[in-house]
Amino acid sequence: MIGISKLLIDKAEPSDALRYGKDGRPGQTPASRNRPIVVYNCLQRCNLRCIHCYAQATIKESEDTLSTAEAKAMIDSCADFGCPVMLFSGGEPLMREDLFELVQHAGKQGLRTTVSTNGTLITRELARDLAGCNMGYVGVSLDGMEATHDHFRRVKGSWRAALQGLENCKAEGLRTGLRITLTRHNFAEVPHIFDLLVQTEIPRLCLYHLVYTGRGSDLMDADLSHEQTRETMEMIIEKTLELHSRGHDREILTVDNHADGPFLWLWAQKNRPELADRILAMIRSNRAQSTGQGIASISWNGDVLPDQFWREKILGNIREQSFESVWMNPENAFLRDLRRREELVTGKCAGCRFLDSCRGGFRARAEAKFQDIWAEDPACYLTEDEISA
Repeated sequence: MIGISKLLIDKAEPSDALRYGKDGRPGQTPASRNRPIVVYNCLQRCNLRCIHCYAQATIKESEDTLSTAEAKAMIDSCADFGCPVMLFSGGEPLMREDLFELVQHAGKQGLRTTVSTNGTLITRELARDLAGCNMGYVGVSLDGMEATHDHFRRVKGSWRAALQGLENCKAEGLRTGLRITLTRHNFAEVPHIFDLLVQTEIPRLCLYHLVYTGRGSDLMDADLSHEQTRETMEMIIEKTLELHSRGHDREILTVDNHADGPFLWLWAQKNRPELADRILAMIRSNRAQSTGQGIASISWNGDVLPDQFWREKILGNIREQSFESVWMNPENAFLRDLRRREELVTGKCAGCRFLDSCRGGFRARAEAKFQDIWAEDPACYLTEDEISA
């Protein structure tokens, strides 16, 4: 994640310690560098049919889904290893009947808990239950405004239901945020999403770049062009500063394209030079791309993965091994290589002056586009002049 508002405004945010160190300052070692945040895809079942779903969610639940007891044992294993956060995802996690029990258990083991949901199932009562089990954050996905969102989700009325779910969360005192995945079909609606943040008093927005996995593989040609990405990033920067100038403090982050940090620094050099040194120090401290190192995923069947997108790269299974034994396995050459990726990436990544900050971007995108996990990230939109200056 690239904290656009953090880098521009230097406002303290709840997750600063995970990205920059215990005080949220450059030069410290982020907690996530040592122990990964865990995305737990707790079930494959979902009530929507989103066209970009990386998990390829289905109507029926997978028969090999971890039981409650197995899921608790998995949570214990992650907590024993010192993982700081568990993000409950899916499918649609709110369709798992024992979700509140699992969230409470995770909290008792010292894990900070968050949930990633489509929001359509969040009644006032369910929001109260989430608050009652000390859920730390509820992220709700929107793919644009109403018509666009309902098209992406393949269910009419899902946009209004998601917004109502957010309102129910707010009414119960839950910290909430919006999440949008950018494609050519919806990037023009991003300014309207910023307006929605103000209208609904939602404090956080995460803008995700498309990763070509799951059903998202079919949308590779719908990814933004490099020029569209640059225009969108400039607009995100301008909108973030505009919100701040109007007294609307919002946390704005971009996710899954680690060229965003260097791009922001290059923008600052031209437009806000007084911010440039701090921005560069913070993006170098963060070293954003952390597949197989600062982030892990555990699937509904217990498979341990290097992140939630690379679902075919199975490292082990939690039914057979502890999380630590999988994650720290000295015999796993793939994991070892991921953790030294800077030595292995090729193409424009190999000679890039920002390699220490970006770490070569998303290897899953490189594999999807070039059938080579060490090829350059095709979504990198920095120019040859920018990376070699």
